[in-house]
Amino acid sequence: MSNHLMHETSPYLLQHAHNPVDWYPWCDEALKKAKDEDKPILVSIGYAACHWCHVMERESFEDVETAGFMNDHFINIKIDREERPDLDHIYMDAVQAMTGSGGWPLNVFLTTDRKPFYGGTYFPPEPIGNRPSWMDVLLAVSNAVKNKRKDIEEQAEKLTGHLHLFNSFGIETEGANNFLNEDQADMACNILLKSADKQCGGFGSAPKFPQTFAIQYLLRYYFSEKKRVDSHAEAALQQALLSLDKMIEGGIYDQVGGGFARYSTDREWLVPHFEKMLYDNALLVSVLTEAFQIIKNKKYKKVIDFTLDFVEREMRHPQGGFYSALDADSEGEEGRFYVWGYDEVIDVLGDDAEIFTAYYDITPEGNWEGKNILRILEPLEEFSNRLKKPVDEVEAILNRGIKKLTTKRSKRIRPALDDKVILGWNVLMNIAYSKAYAATGEEKYLQRAIQNMQFLIEAFKNQDGSYNHVWKNNHSKYTAFLDDYAFLIQALLQLQKVSGDNRWLDIAESLCNKVIEDFSEDEMFFYYTSSYNRDVIVRRREIYDNATPSGNAVMAQNLYELGTFLDKREWVQRAERMFSGMNNMMVKYPASFGAWLCNAFEMMKGLDEIVLMGDYQNARKEILAQYLPHSIFMASDKQEDKYPLLKNKQILQPLTIYLCKNYACQQPVYSVEKLINNLQV
Repeated sequence: MSNHLMHETSPYLLQHAHNPVDWYPWCDEALKKAKDEDKPILVSIGYAACHWCHVMERESFEDVETAGFMNDHFINIKIDREERPDLDHIYMDAVQAMTGSGGWPLNVFLTTDRKPFYGGTYFPPEPIGNRPSWMDVLLAVSNAVKNKRKDIEEQAEKLTGHLHLFNSFGIETEGANNFLNEDQADMACNILLKSADKQCGGFGSAPKFPQTFAIQYLLRYYFSEKKRVDSHAEAALQQALLSLDKMIEGGIYDQVGGGFARYSTDREWLVPHFEKMLYDNALLVSVLTEAFQIIKNKKYKKVIDFTLDFVEREMRHPQGGFYSALDADSEGEEGRFYVWGYDEVIDVLGDDAEIFTAYYDITPEGNWEGKNILRILEPLEEFSNRLKKPVDEVEAILNRGIKKLTTKRSKRIRPALDDKVILGWNVLMNIAYSKAYAATGEEKYLQRAIQNMQFLIEAFKNQDGSYNHVWKNNHSKYTAFLDDYAFLIQALLQLQKVSGDNRWLDIAESLCNKVIEDFSEDEMFFYYTSSYNRDVIVRRREIYDNATPSGNAVMAQNLYELGTFLDKREWVQRAERMFSGMNNMMVKYPASFGAWLCNAFEMMKGLDEIVLMGDYQNARKEILAQYLPHSIFMASDKQEDKYPLLKNKQILQPLTIYLCKNYACQQPVYSVEKLINNLQV
């Protein structure tokens, strides 16, 4: 038995291809069938690494009786939220408006013209507490459609109207020059610090997400404000580092295989939701590179290397792209691949077991449901001192143990791999590789960033210059969304910075023009979907940060930096309008607008425009190793009038360095040391 999903490429949709439910993908055929048969549409949204999606499938969608009722009374559509985030966002907003909460699986009922009127998340096969069973929901909705059709349609109209109103929430279009200032930067920092967990790191209590944008803001605030005696700089740095350290020491970080899980279910970062997403690892590597540049702690470099080793080993497609995710489950159990029994570890490690188990909190009773999740409770130096053993000796024992457990774990049944390649997530990882090269000087990271970018341009680009969102089996599909383009432009700018190759800048300029043409709502913000997307009931304007940065926030930064690069004043002015419109929201709610805050902070501090002329290769690498978060730079061995930053720049000595900022240029200098001194003034 199979349904209409059998020819899809999404692993999530293929998981449901043999359900007795007559699932369709989101397509014209299904939408027309709903109108022709006058049946409500049931849209069920999830993703391959979603634990509760698997549970609901097993309990309800594989049940023949339940499936029969669904087939008789509804047109049933399955959506992979990672393939169609635009639809997911719309219907998630609707369910949150109805119920006050959301999540996945997301189950929402639509009228024949795609307007939502009822929905929820997971429904069990039998009622639990206040949560009705799935069959109860199906019966109630079916009866309401038959007997209260007018009420259903009115509810759908109200919800759709709410979705339109939601598009403008929090944005200020009146007033000019409402830009981030020093007092507001302090206020945003203080709000983050008040919500911070001063003992375990991170922000708030369980469940805990990495919140890399908030950490990034604290690092940048510290770096820029550390000389100001009335700032929160030192507290900001300590909270940022504490958050990274506690994650690195916790179970959210895979101590055996590298890489980070999605989030922690507890305050201490011990028990992760074991799925591993490409974008989380990209964002964490990026913020770890910034921490490493600031304090040069070798621990951060080790984690950067180990995480990128994991990405290379388990998430890289042979053609150069990166896969989307690893499932949380294996053999029907969440986390089974990653946890350890005490006796199992003793048996594998032999004489090294005593020290290894003490360091990684492995005990006979276990630290989670009778099993052990490896974590570190004490810094290596303190642990070694307590044992009265040299650090190198203890570290060698731990490294041997990790290798043995890696070998042992490789024989287990692995979690499922979501092997689709998503443009936006790939370019976030591309940025991580570029930043890892800048921070560490490891040439392999630059080469991987270049190879990946070349693959993305070849695999995702259409003949008309537009890009698609997802790729698999040598085929890309679904028109790219705002964040795909915004992150791609950001990655191109980062790649130009670390490689010195200005062709990446040229591509970024072309793509920026395309975004302005296809996504503009007005002269300020951008829609999430392009003008070519015809099958959504609302063109949403994404302004909040979610698991990844807001596409509008990143586009504002792109316009600001590219406008400065290319002397396009209209782009800089549009960025200023965008930051002005979001200023009050980002200051009041920095945890929800961290990307906006980081980028507005850059505009407040101003861009350092660095130009290297002449014999610049060694100097470029030396500059890249520095923490210069608010900078752009170009390098050339000759004058080039094509680029405003290079125009009329003379080579006065073998290496000549120019520094400009806020429409003013300093006298050229002839060493990196002198440049750094000038930047620190």
